[in-house]
Amino acid sequence: MLCKIGEVEVWRILDLHGPFMSPTELFPTAGPKVAQIMESVAPGSICDISGKLILPVQGFLLITPTHRILIDSCVGNDKTVPGFPEWHRRSDTRFMSSLGAAGLTVDDIDYVLCTHLHSDHVGWNTRLEDGRWVPTFPNARYLMPAADESQQKVRNGELYVESVLPVIAAGQAELVEAGHMLGDFVSLIPTPGHTPGHVSVRIKSGDRQAIITGDALHSAAQCWHPDWHFKFDVDPEQAVNSRRHLLETASEAACIVLGSHFALPSIGRVAAEQNAFRWTGLLDS
Repeated sequence: MLCKIGEVEVWRILDLHGPFMSPTELFPTAGPKVAQIMESVAPGSICDISGKLILPVQGFLLITPTHRILIDSCVGNDKTVPGFPEWHRRSDTRFMSSLGAAGLTVDDIDYVLCTHLHSDHVGWNTRLEDGRWVPTFPNARYLMPAADESQQKVRNGELYVESVLPVIAAGQAELVEAGHMLGDFVSLIPTPGHTPGHVSVRIKSGDRQAIITGDALHSAAQCWHPDWHFKFDVDPEQAVNSRRHLLETASEAACIVLGSHFALPSIGRVAAEQNAFRWTGLLDS
């Protein structure tokens, strides 16, 4: 278990962990010294050999008194992602092993909540069985941002055909808006910009809170530099506004923050500092 927020257990479900892309490419407005800046405030972010950002691809499993909720389903196996060779048509057991470490199987998941519909957040929505894509979690309701589904439906690319449409066809999808409540402990925070319908996730139990960032941030270094644009943000300025709002929310609540792509262990707190924020990592909660 990664941490406990009141009555809610939080488990890390890790799918991949390794060098991704160069920080100058990922953060095009950050300047030529972005790698040095990132390493100075978030040590371990940059691969010594390749110089690339080390990017964990992970989901978070929430075990509440009433539900078992998977936040983001990572890259998955057998998916068509030719732009990222390490994601393309994988065959790997790490994700399922992580789920098993929490004492669960795919049959035990009640909800799969996608913060947005990008390849590394929807991959395990489905799996290939006898040449057909079927929902990986047969008993789950899948919650997806409505604005993202509309965009992906128009594109009708491999991502939609392989990881979204089979869930809809199976009658297991629910298209949601920001502010949606999932049970008594989980709600969605609007953080558009990375995608049109992107949401972050608030966990609240008793007097304890946590926020799962999704892709509102990709590195703890963005706490100090929330104005950095990210290569894959569909609306970079809207993403900056969402990022600042999320960091302000987390700072004011003094809550645990779980960075979906932050360098492991990806858990800490943020505090306002001058015109930005300071990240303090936690080895435990």
